[in-house]
Amino acid sequence: MQEKGSISIHTENIFPVIKKFLYSDNEIFLRELVSNAVDASQKIKRLSSLGQFQGQLGELVVDVKFDEEAKTITISDRGIGMTAEEIKKYINQIAFSGATEFMEKFKEANDANEIIGRFGLGFYSAFMVADRVEIDSLSYQEGATAAHWTCDGSTSYEISEGTRTERGTDVILHVNEESVEFLSKSRLGDILNKYARFLPVPVRFGTKTESEPDGEDEEGKPKYKSVEVDNVINNTTPAWTKSPSELKDEDYLAFYRELYPHSMDEPLFWIHLNVDYPFNLTGILYFPKVKNEMEIQRNKIQLYSRQVFITDEVKDIVPEFLMLLQGVIDSPDIPLNVSRSFLQADSNVKKINNYITKKVADKLNELFKADRKNFEEKWNDIALFIKYGMLSDDKFAEKANEFCLLTNTEKENYTLKEYYEKVKDLQVDKDGNIVYLYTSDASQQDGFIASVKTKGYDVLVLDGPLDTHFAAYVEQKGGEKVQAKRVDADVVDKLIQKDEQQTLVLSEEESKKAGEIFEKAISRTDMKVEVEALQLDELPVSVTIDEFMRRMKDMAKTGGGMGFYGTLPDNYKVTVNGNHPLVKRILESSEEEGSKLAKQAFDLALLSRGLLKGADLTSFVKRSVDMI
Repeated sequence: MQEKGSISIHTENIFPVIKKFLYSDNEIFLRELVSNAVDASQKIKRLSSLGQFQGQLGELVVDVKFDEEAKTITISDRGIGMTAEEIKKYINQIAFSGATEFMEKFKEANDANEIIGRFGLGFYSAFMVADRVEIDSLSYQEGATAAHWTCDGSTSYEISEGTRTERGTDVILHVNEESVEFLSKSRLGDILNKYARFLPVPVRFGTKTESEPDGEDEEGKPKYKSVEVDNVINNTTPAWTKSPSELKDEDYLAFYRELYPHSMDEPLFWIHLNVDYPFNLTGILYFPKVKNEMEIQRNKIQLYSRQVFITDEVKDIVPEFLMLLQGVIDSPDIPLNVSRSFLQADSNVKKINNYITKKVADKLNELFKADRKNFEEKWNDIALFIKYGMLSDDKFAEKANEFCLLTNTEKENYTLKEYYEKVKDLQVDKDGNIVYLYTSDASQQDGFIASVKTKGYDVLVLDGPLDTHFAAYVEQKGGEKVQAKRVDADVVDKLIQKDEQQTLVLSEEESKKAGEIFEKAISRTDMKVEVEALQLDELPVSVTIDEFMRRMKDMAKTGGGMGFYGTLPDNYKVTVNGNHPLVKRILESSEEEGSKLAKQAFDLALLSRGLLKGADLTSFVKRSVDMI
């Protein structure tokens, strides 16, 4: 048998396309060829189970070998094999696929999806690193003759009789000069560990040295000897391929450590995904401890297709907020070797995205209802993730409203509905608005917190990187007529303004004069002075910043689309408590003494807010010493 020919018209210009557009990384060739070998192995196993193959299966293993001197890489299997005609059909005629043919032949098989082959474009990725490729194959069919195919990357090929005597296929790559980096044990080993570590058929890459017990020495201590064993690089039955009923907590934790051997922390909990309609999807997603900072841990979720690693860049498949999770997603319905634009357009990708979001929300709700105490203990570790989801995904938010917690300064936790019920009667202003008070820094804003607590008001802790945005969400979804105000947004009587008003003890003229003294003593354009009637036990001077302006500026800092506000200067309100005895004393003092006291009271207010710095702080300390 000797034949020369030209690969069909379907492959015109296919090689430049493969090299430039289809594959973004030339190491993919090994993934494709090993995957093909695995598929061929699964096919013969399936044929045997269906009674279509009567022979001995023998050891089904894929071998990867290289010869640095000969500049070859060989991928061998003991799978289904191919005849010369099948090589011409499956390898030469790209328009057809061995998978399609196989599916047609055995479409009555319930689990036929498991045995879809990928001979076709995947095979031609070999020419990314090789200037000549050979196939030596012997079909499982009785009486078949071994066939040998060779091609130099053009559309010309040769077929002749092969030398293989055992069922299966060898693919031999004659590596080109630009790709000699792949003729290395460490380089090939790294690629196999990346793409093949969970393939369903053993993949052998040479041997490795291990120690095994070898009796005892003269002192009765155990001895060991070094032995060469097969270097099988993959776990053929990873946890996500099993039924949840087969797995215990320790199995999930062991698999997590297999995925992330360098992780210092164990996951908080996990979700086992398993769906076969309207698409196929399996996987395990782990909830890690999330630091209280907006640092998305990208490349933590790994995407597989039939246990073949595809990518850890999953932002088109997994919603942005779920990028904080870790784990594995495996779906044959996500096409291999596709550009990102195609991935985004694929209808299955959108369905999978929605499904995963729903499963995560359902799992969190289930954990909350099953053991609220345990959920609350983990809240600080998952709050950032949940709030991110609520702000970015309406469907997730709808479910998360049931288990999202608000924590107050007393470390008590409430759902959105529970908190509304808690404060709706006391923290209501004269216009009927329910006012949620919160702190973004309990130690820094302690004075303001103490002030509002004298009124019996509750204070929430919203000190995370997303909490400025989350405060706005709470206003929209937390209940009817809810407003959120930071405790330092105004003096307490103005934060929740009631009908009853304090009476100002100063006359109109005294009030005006006090304002002028403070304005002159402060002498800052970013500070607006107002004299107010406050309770005697309130501070003589308070420095506050308007809630709306501060929130817009905070959102601008975190990329909330409020860029204009981020360019505006800070503007503060200086509230002088006209009913405080110090103000009366200032009015009765000499101009110099009154100005010094006003400046001192103002600096104390700045100091309490952490706003007194540099030369102003030095001056304040010196003045304080002089006044003692």
